[in-house]
Amino acid sequence: MQRSTPGQDTKLRPRGSNHVGMRQFNERVVLQAIRLHGSLPKAEIARLTHLTAQTVQIIIARLEADGLVRKLEPVRGKVGQPSVPMALNPEGAFSIGIKIGRRSMDMLLVDFGGQVRERLSLSYDFPDPDTLFDAIDERLRQLRQTLPAALRERLHGVGIAAPLSLGGWQELLGIAPGKAAKWAAIGIRERVMAMTELPVVFVKDTAAACVAELVAGRGRSIRSFLYVFVDTFIGGGLVLDSHLRGGVSGNAGAVGSMPLGLAHGDASSRPAQLLSVASLFNLESLYLAKGLDAAAAVDGRALQTPWLAQTETWLRDAAPAIALTINSAACLLDLEGVIIDGSFDPTLRARLIASVEPALDRHSWEGVARPALLAGTIGSDARAIGGALLPLYANFAPDRDLFLKLEA
Repeated sequence: MQRSTPGQDTKLRPRGSNHVGMRQFNERVVLQAIRLHGSLPKAEIARLTHLTAQTVQIIIARLEADGLVRKLEPVRGKVGQPSVPMALNPEGAFSIGIKIGRRSMDMLLVDFGGQVRERLSLSYDFPDPDTLFDAIDERLRQLRQTLPAALRERLHGVGIAAPLSLGGWQELLGIAPGKAAKWAAIGIRERVMAMTELPVVFVKDTAAACVAELVAGRGRSIRSFLYVFVDTFIGGGLVLDSHLRGGVSGNAGAVGSMPLGLAHGDASSRPAQLLSVASLFNLESLYLAKGLDAAAAVDGRALQTPWLAQTETWLRDAAPAIALTINSAACLLDLEGVIIDGSFDPTLRARLIASVEPALDRHSWEGVARPALLAGTIGSDARAIGGALLPLYANFAPDRDLFLKLEA
């Protein structure tokens, strides 16, 4: 079948209602329109949202009084009066995003425009719960203190992005079973809730990264896509009809667990999973075996000598495995696109995508639409930014489930 074209005749547009009693919903619709399209004059907001000019005028006045939007300098057109674009006020609201990974923890203070204001990080070989939660507690206080006192009441929540099974696959990582087992009975959200009076939400780390791409990246123009995030372990998220799909257990899009062959015989002959060949820990292991600095996998040296030879070995295994996963997903889900991002340098991301394309060519696409393969736009911060966006959307988006109405 023909390759699909992402974004064709598709544009995300929040739509309001002119019925009485819809005040808060319509305010959120207007905010969402500005978030999606950038600064807009009131007439354009009315056109995009299907609200009357009078309704938009009233809403903008309220939002401006609440400090959520601000006027920009007038823009003079060819005819008529200058238009005054309205933009989100970055200081209108804030949230904190926490990414807990197998190698590091990042905490970001994010403003209403989605920009990172402050960043605090902690690196480790593998997280110890006691040490990690003490660090989170301390850093929550630090991030709050970075805001002027007058703005602290505009801090709306904490979003946590972490693997659902932080202690899983310990044999692959060479982690002692005792260290990994510490995470088995820990409720991450509950531990953080005990540290703050702010609302706390939790989502799978790669799903949070998918949220960031959906809201601030390519998801603005693509309705349905598989999101692949390459980190210590490769993982993913799933967006269908502009909604993040979590599944029964919040683990939809778990591409890392995708089998790479048929199962025959007993458990000892189980096929390998995608994460066992296409994760950054595989690349780091290749570097370490040659006495090379493993940090080159994420800092831009992966395509330089002497790391390049090992990187190419990894790409030869990772690219066809990812291509198989994409082919299988496309058969099941009829995707518009597949977005690949990760915690690696953009140059390595580009090389990986360039290697996956010819691997996709080797598959049969008869009877199924081949999705477009696209680079992510957020990068390593996607998980923490996605976590931070969750409380902002819970308070200011038209759909509390984080999602955007589509133009009919």
